[in-house]
Amino acid sequence: MPSLSDIVKDSVVEFSRLQDWMISAKEHGDIDTYNMMHKRYAELKVILAAASVNVTEIDRING
Repeated sequence: MPSLSDIVKDSVVEFSRLQDWMISAKEHGDIDTYNMMHKRYAELKVILAAASVNVTEIDRING
């Protein structure tokens, strides 16, 4: 079973990558893809918040 620190690390990495993809999708007008990714974005924010991670500094979507 992964440790909390491993889960947090993996979630932060995924959160960052997902935001890169979301920004690119939005810039290219692919709103359907952006909206699908936004669901995972919200899930990751919940996971990180539950682990007491302040995402303010790494959140580039803010939504």
